[in-house]
Amino acid sequence: MLIPRSHPRAASLHIREKLVSGYRKGLVVEEGLLAHGRGEMFDYLVGEKTLKTSHAAIKAAAHMLLSAKHPVISVNGNMAALCAREIVRLAQVTGAEIEVNLFYASKKRKKAIANFLKKNGARKVLGFDAKFSQKIPRLDSARRVVDERGMFIADVVLVPLEDGDRTIALKKFGKKVITFDLNPMSRTAQTADITIVDNVTRGMELLVETCKKMKKSSLEKNFKFDNKKNLNQSILTIKNNLGRLSHA
Repeated sequence: MLIPRSHPRAASLHIREKLVSGYRKGLVVEEGLLAHGRGEMFDYLVGEKTLKTSHAAIKAAAHMLLSAKHPVISVNGNMAALCAREIVRLAQVTGAEIEVNLFYASKKRKKAIANFLKKNGARKVLGFDAKFSQKIPRLDSARRVVDERGMFIADVVLVPLEDGDRTIALKKFGKKVITFDLNPMSRTAQTADITIVDNVTRGMELLVETCKKMKKSSLEKNFKFDNKKNLNQSILTIKNNLGRLSHA
């Protein structure tokens, strides 16, 4: 049976193909494939669509990125494989630096990701030149190693598909953190300043377009966003969806 391209299942299959391709190119590790499976489950629970709460978070994220003095987009293997073009476009619109940062780090993999981003239009990619390395305090994983020209001096960091330990460490280091996380109950989601509960393949495209629109007009001076309240609404949506499924 052929699945229409607009069908959510077709989108899921396309995402899997991109990740497998990324694995074969040396961008994605096996653990990244496993992590994606968990994300697919939560995407199903939110209805495989961008929620109203996610649209609100995207607007807040666009405002924060455009207001930042030194924004940085942190990129891991899954993110590069899924959203390379959107990463480059977002960096162009917001003036953000692009920095490779990996939990399962190797020189070869960092270089592969940087080259892949450059093939998709990035002019400069940070994070793989050891002579510019610095460390985030209070973090033990390989992700503590950051670029002194990028995340080390950033005021705002977009950290899609993030682990909780680094989000907490970045916050303690004085950074504002924006994240994509389909699980609104995770440590990352609960710790970040702005959490976009959405699939990155949908949310990144929307974030780019929102930044483009907001850049054309003056930014609101007293823009307010309540991440906890927004996350609670996302959790309520998941509970309602589960309730409907249990009575189906």
